[in-house]
Amino acid sequence: MGKIFKLALRNLTRQKRRNVILAIAIAFGFFVVTTIDGLISGMVGNLEDCITELTGGTVLISGYEKIPATQEGEKSQLVNIIRDKDYIKNIVEENNFDYKYFSSFTLSAGQVIFNGKKSMATIYGRNILDKDFLDNLQIIEGSVENLSDPQALIISDKMAESLNIQVGDQLIYTTTTIYGQNNVADFTIAAIIKSNNFINSMQSYANIDTINALVNMPEGGYNTFTIYLNDKNQQTKVAQQIENLIRADGVNVSSRLEALKTNPANPGRGIDKQFTKEEFQWEGTKYGVVSLNDEIPAIKTVLSVVHTVTTTILIVILLIVMVGVSNTYRMVLYERIREIGTMRALGMNGKDTGKIFTTEALILCLIGAISGLILSVIVMGCIHLIPINIESLSFFLHKGHFTFKLSFGSIIVQYFLLILLTFFAVKGSAKKAAAMSPAVALRTIK
Repeated sequence: MGKIFKLALRNLTRQKRRNVILAIAIAFGFFVVTTIDGLISGMVGNLEDCITELTGGTVLISGYEKIPATQEGEKSQLVNIIRDKDYIKNIVEENNFDYKYFSSFTLSAGQVIFNGKKSMATIYGRNILDKDFLDNLQIIEGSVENLSDPQALIISDKMAESLNIQVGDQLIYTTTTIYGQNNVADFTIAAIIKSNNFINSMQSYANIDTINALVNMPEGGYNTFTIYLNDKNQQTKVAQQIENLIRADGVNVSSRLEALKTNPANPGRGIDKQFTKEEFQWEGTKYGVVSLNDEIPAIKTVLSVVHTVTTTILIVILLIVMVGVSNTYRMVLYERIREIGTMRALGMNGKDTGKIFTTEALILCLIGAISGLILSVIVMGCIHLIPINIESLSFFLHKGHFTFKLSFGSIIVQYFLLILLTFFAVKGSAKKAAAMSPAVALRTIK
């Protein structure tokens, strides 16, 4: 086998221009496909990271209570509330899930008013002095010291600009309680943070105790608990484990299995129906456990489509290139007829003669593919360094830059396809070389 490999390498240097053109064609195909796959995968990954940041984690646990209707014909009222502040926390800590951090918050949607100007706002009541929380913020005005004020409010730079508001100013916030009554409060701007996209430009943060009092949430309570896992691929498994642990305690909890039966394409919607439909009734708190993939299944679908499309593009490009490879090696076979006859006369069997052609083509294609991969990585690295200031693309960027994610599995599949197609492209020429008679080959005049 070593002798065949050496002969194949030597043959590649004999027609340098022709072989270089073939290698460049293969490299270009791999460059295009790898770059497209890496770019779109990176954009989808950044979108997923952005949504994870907005929701606070990859696994979300919410609590709901149903207040029975007081009058005939009315619907029961659904209240988003978790009264036991330590229950979910203890489950997470006692079962050693691989998480980066977890948090709990009370969400309030309303309107901020300053000097006659109004803006829609979503305020997250959190422990705003928590280090993990602060590490994810890019404070551009104000300081952490200001956050100790119970009425402190963190807003985005876009909201500050639209309201013409500065650190230290006071604004009015109007909202509704968890039971639907209107309420109002004053907040002081403690810090202004950089926003990366339109959605988080409307997000603000305040002390959870202050928000709880404003929306009539019991002290220490909250409406959502989130877990930020180190491995996003484990989110479905962890969500199912937490659901099972809650159920084992005899506590009401949603059923992901039932949600998959009713809404297989969107389990998150199926879980929502287990709370919103009137046919579902319960007493006390019922927990809903979902993963980010359950809530936004389109992300996984997009990634699957991306890999399918790029693989299809690669197959089309390779098929075109393999036509050239096949024609080239038919020509090579004609050029080397007397050489084949000489090798056969010296004792080389037909099978090894055919292997030289196949090995030569495989080496050429692998050199082209590896060159295309290296070129793609270099180009992707250069593109990553370019700052992008287009707001409509902000969801797909990481800190204002494109990022690229290469799938090792996809690359292996692509290389396997290359080897398979190359084998079939050269198979005819290799078979003819193996079947050629030494005497006939030596008598052939080109």
